[in-house]
Amino acid sequence: MDDHELGTLAPAGDRWTLTFTRSLGHPPAKVWRAITEDEHLAAWFPQTIVGERRAGAALRFVTSDEADEGFAGEMTVFEPPHVLEMTWGDDRLRIELAPDGDGTRLTLVDTFAELGKAARDAAGWHECLDLLAVELDGGDPPDQGEVWAAVHPAYVAALGPEASTIGPPDGAASGS
Repeated sequence: MDDHELGTLAPAGDRWTLTFTRSLGHPPAKVWRAITEDEHLAAWFPQTIVGERRAGAALRFVTSDEADEGFAGEMTVFEPPHVLEMTWGDDRLRIELAPDGDGTRLTLVDTFAELGKAARDAAGWHECLDLLAVELDGGDPPDQGEVWAAVHPAYVAALGPEASTIGPPDGAASGS
């Protein structure tokens, strides 16, 4: 893994941001479908998004477990095919797409309050974005959690101990 693939952590007032940038070899319209349409989201996003794709729409995020009631969010910005921003529980997720030659430059920014989860969540978004690339390319995805376990130690090292106090998500093997 190249360091340029790692997300970066920065303070944002009393919150923090994790920022990821990926160059994808597909046109923005195709990438937009992959980040907004349910059949594509299922391949890379951590939960199912229930709700309209429009600014101001209430959202619900649920896992595949039918007993899971999920948690609430809201679509705050929806500007096809360039920007989507939503609250995801207490986090704010923003995804921007820009043409990049024959492909697309995707930027994902996760804004959150708890510094201690930064390395955990950075490894999670890293895995999600790798899965998005596999979905777009039509490849076979790695096993769930495999990328997380491989990249988590690099995030612990890069972001430091204060950003690594909250451990792996349920069901993930610790890579550190």
